[in-house]
Amino acid sequence: MSGPGRALHVADLDALDGTPVLDIKPYLREFAPQDEVWQAPWATNLMHQYY
Repeated sequence: MSGPGRALHVADLDALDGTPVLDIKPYLREFAPQDEVWQAPWATNLMHQYY
């Protein structure tokens, strides 16, 4: 439920307007993959012009 004082303002969130937010967690480098991350070439092509 939303109410007074329960607003979260974010920038560059990849979500649809009005989508419920179920959980908010910070990004911590310690939880990121320690090894190099591999991605399929088709995904790179798909995201090439995303931004």
